[in-house]
Amino acid sequence: METEQTTRREAATGAAGCLTAVLGALAGFVVWLPYGRRGLLGGFEGETNPDLLRLGLPVLVFGGTAAALAVFVAVRGRWRTALGLVAAVAGLASFGYDFDVLAGPQATRHCAPSC
Repeated sequence: METEQTTRREAATGAAGCLTAVLGALAGFVVWLPYGRRGLLGGFEGETNPDLLRLGLPVLVFGGTAAALAVFVAVRGRWRTALGLVAAVAGLASFGYDFDVLAGPQATRHCAPSC
């Protein structure tokens, strides 16, 4: 009887972890959406920034997933795993800032204040 309860508990924990990962990925997509729409549909004279799709979307989706899972495992008391996931989020954020993955089209970034 004990193994059946343990198996059910592990299955419920696994399902909750998967749901957390999916919700984190959706949150990352929702954060990316305003930047992606502006950059892919052309913000100034139809210019687009395809790096938003190639770099920005994966960074935010993976970052959202890692952040959500970090909170999930921290709540469960697995601090080493949570710290590893926080380090992954910090690495993704650093990558995003270094490569400017949320930048709009080139013309709108370097336009004078009168634009």
